[in-house]
Parts: sequence; structure tokens; C-alpha cells
Amino acid sequence: MKNEISFWHRLINLIAPQACAICGARLGIGEEVICTTCNLHLPRTGFESHAYDNEMARRFWARIPIERAAALFFYEAGSEVSRIIHQLKYNDHPEIGERMGKMAAEEWTIHGFFDGIDLIIPVPLERKRQRQRGYNQSEEIARGVSEVTGVPVVTDAVARTSFHGSQTQKNQQQRVANVENAFQATGKRELNGKHILVIDDIVTSGATICSCVTALLQDADFKVSVMSLGVAR
Repeated sequence: MKNEISFWHRLINLIAPQACAICGARLGIGEEVICTTCNLHLPRTGFESHAYDNEMARRFWARIPIERAAALFFYEAGSEVSRIIHQLKYNDHPEIGERMGKMAAEEWTIHGFFDGIDLIIPVPLERKRQRQRGYNQSEEIARGVSEVTGVPVVTDAVARTSFHGSQTQKNQQQRVANVENAFQATGKRELNGKHILVIDDIVTSGATICSCVTALLQDADFKVSVMSLGVAR
């Protein structure tokens, strides 16, 4: 079976070769989404090795009951990481999210980042926005993490009830106001006593995740950890 999958992978790649999401070069056999050269140069944070106290975790202190937090890469506008995120969100490439989620899980498992996690909750998109995009990028990342760790993904615990534009060009105060009361717990999942991992594509101020978790905390008492592909410096 493995040889058969390899054969079809090679055939598809020959007919319609896939390109690196960063440099555009043709991907080689065994490469997915990004080429080995680009992958080696991406700015990894290393936060997974000190997940309880790092630059990203501190953004959530005194806001939500945070346990651990880590991002795979540092994010800056116009950077190679931003190209990956842009392809994932706006160019109809959900497979990028899944592959990056798998990559993070494979690299972080040795550090125990996922130990004790009961459920994964991707930050939801507002329903109309998800219909327009066709998928939720955070859910695709979560799918990749789940594939490696075996931790189930839950998509019906919280819903986004409003969307007032992208957070990208807003300052911290505007970001907080923009997502205030933007989420609502559905009551469809029992979260009491659980340790949940909330996943988003990028963390800047942390306002979106805080709003999402705060909505869930109105109905349950739980521990929360956070992960993302990118974190703004």
C-alpha cells in the first residue's frame, strides 16, 4: 500500500508539480507545502521548550487562565512566514494549514507541549466568512495537530457571532474592542475540568483568543493552552 501511495504521489507530481508556498520552486519528492531550503530558514520561536513562560504566553497572563503557549514561527508583514499565512487564508490552500499543524506537532511532541491536552478548539470564523472562504484556516491547522497527537478537534463548542473586519491594521486597543463579545459558547460540549488547546493562525495582541476563551469560561471551568503558526514580534 505504501509503495502504491508513493507511485501515485510521484505520478501526480509529474503531471501537476506542486510549488513551494514561499519561493515557488518545484517541490521534490517527500516535500510538502514548503521546500527544505525555505523551511530551514524560517524563524522558529523555540517557545515550545519553555511554553509556560515566554513572550507569547505573557500576552495572556491575567487575561485568561493560560497554561502554555507557543507559536511555530515569528511573524512579520511581508516576510516568508506571511506568505505562507496569506496562501493559507486567501489563496484557497487549506492543505497548508494541515501540513503546518503536523509540522508543529511533530517538532513539539518531544517537549511535552501536548501532554495532558484533552481537546483542541480552533478559533471559529463567522459563518458567512467561512462560507466565502470555504474553510476555516485554524481548523485546518488543528486537523494537522490532531493527526499527529490523536487529540480530538472540537468545532461546536463556541461560535463566532460577529465580524467587524480584519485585526491587521488595528492597534491593541482597537483589536480588543473589535472582538469584544464576538464569540458565544454553544453549550454543546462539556468542558469542565478539561485542558483545552485553542488554535489560531496568528497571535498579535492575543485579543481574539482572549475573547473566544472568555466566552467559553462563562459556561465552564477549564485550563487552556494556546498555539498558533505565527506570533507577531
